[in-house]
Amino acid sequence: MVLAKSQETYVIGIDIGTQGVKGALFRSDGYCVAEHGEASRLEHPQPGAITEDPEFQYGSVLRIIRSCLDKAEAQGIASIASKVACLAIDGQMAGVIGVGSDGMAVTPYDSWLDSRCAPYLERMRSEANDLILEKAGTAPSINHGPKKLWWKQEHPETFSKISRFVQPGGYVAARLCGLKGDESFIDRTYLHFSGFSDTAHGRWDSELCALFDMPMEKLPDIVESTAIVGTVSKDAAKACGLREGIPVAAGCGDTVASFLSSGAVEEGMCVDVAGTASVFACTQKRFVPDHTSGILGCCASVVPDLWYSYAYINGGGMNPEWFVKKFGGAEGSLRFKDIEAEIVTMKDSPTLPLFIPHMAGRVMPGRPDLRGAFVGMHWDHGKVELFRAILESVALEYGLYKDAATALQPDLRIKEVRVTGGGERSLVWNTMKSGVLQTPVVRIKQNQGAPMGIAMVAAVAVGLYGGFPEIASDWITTGEKITCEPSRYPFFAKRLEAYRGLLDSMEHFTTRFPFSV
Repeated sequence: MVLAKSQETYVIGIDIGTQGVKGALFRSDGYCVAEHGEASRLEHPQPGAITEDPEFQYGSVLRIIRSCLDKAEAQGIASIASKVACLAIDGQMAGVIGVGSDGMAVTPYDSWLDSRCAPYLERMRSEANDLILEKAGTAPSINHGPKKLWWKQEHPETFSKISRFVQPGGYVAARLCGLKGDESFIDRTYLHFSGFSDTAHGRWDSELCALFDMPMEKLPDIVESTAIVGTVSKDAAKACGLREGIPVAAGCGDTVASFLSSGAVEEGMCVDVAGTASVFACTQKRFVPDHTSGILGCCASVVPDLWYSYAYINGGGMNPEWFVKKFGGAEGSLRFKDIEAEIVTMKDSPTLPLFIPHMAGRVMPGRPDLRGAFVGMHWDHGKVELFRAILESVALEYGLYKDAATALQPDLRIKEVRVTGGGERSLVWNTMKSGVLQTPVVRIKQNQGAPMGIAMVAAVAVGLYGGFPEIASDWITTGEKITCEPSRYPFFAKRLEAYRGLLDSMEHFTTRFPFSV
């Protein structure tokens, strides 16, 4: 299907994130007409367990679509439902939902934050770490592979009812279209988390499946992000206000949608997704598994023949909020803005404390027993120094990721880092990142983040644009460029060296004295 761009043509992008579900209605030229969001409902049924109700996620999407349509009509856009050309959904990437033959969920959403699968992570790592890394692109971690094995071994009766394993974005898209279980799908941007894929060729790997006795029939169909997987059903249309028959694109992972909304559509562009998970990625033209450091994953872009080497901190963006909530005193007594103003005046010093940000375990590489830690403290340190250490820890992790990426591809030339997510607003944080990475950090003007990226997928899927470089140049405008003073580079280089050594020491410590999951 190919449509002409028009002021009367619209697309919808929905992002099913960890903290909430967000959606936005865009005109075909990239103008955001309306947006709406709802908070997620994370459940903690037992220690180590973090789940969500897939039907609540679906209900959130229905309500958000209707709200966006209502807001557009309130602006005087008549018959808006008939002008929507396509919608697409992105979602959390490393968790799984088991669906039955009727397409309905038979398990809760087993979140990427849920660590109950840790024993099966250790099994996959001990039996086939290098093979999984080589084929899937990411070493075993708390992601699809161990989670599927957990359901298989710990809940065999439920496992027998599972037709396919999917992710929240794919589940909700399938529900909108009324797809059955055997019509379930996954797009290529999720495959690196699967543990059972030949990611470079976009297919399931029979050797890996056989090694862990994973039935291949329980794995969904692999499609391109822009594939039209169905159309909005009569029931879904009635519930959300859209017209029946609107095309639904396969979509992509939420992190990849954020990469796209930052304009990472060419080699050498790096992205910092400063959200719940602190994610850093380098854009490249080759699928390159990280056998050298074991840190990076390699995932497909929505752009054909483009890849991302990336890593992330599990819940890294939650750490500043945790600190303010737990140690901020009376409500409102500790504000980000005020404490960052104090950090600006602080002198660079090797005596400043360091922080390990892996409060929920290290993901890349998978070290589920590792936990957060402040190190190098003395009596002169207070809340400001500790908060600074929390921010700096993300920048230092990114330094490890960048070093790993350039070690794999010495010819890779990093041009700049584009930042998106809630942390984009922090000048102090972005300056630290620029100092560690020795690269400018660039903000995006009027960036709606993942909802914008996934709306771009919808627009390309129905031919409003010929490809992603074209729509990126049309929809995305860069803003302020933040550059750390080069005179501070040696300081941050020393901090990175110290952090690397500290992290190695902590991993040795937790090997001997693992923290309870």
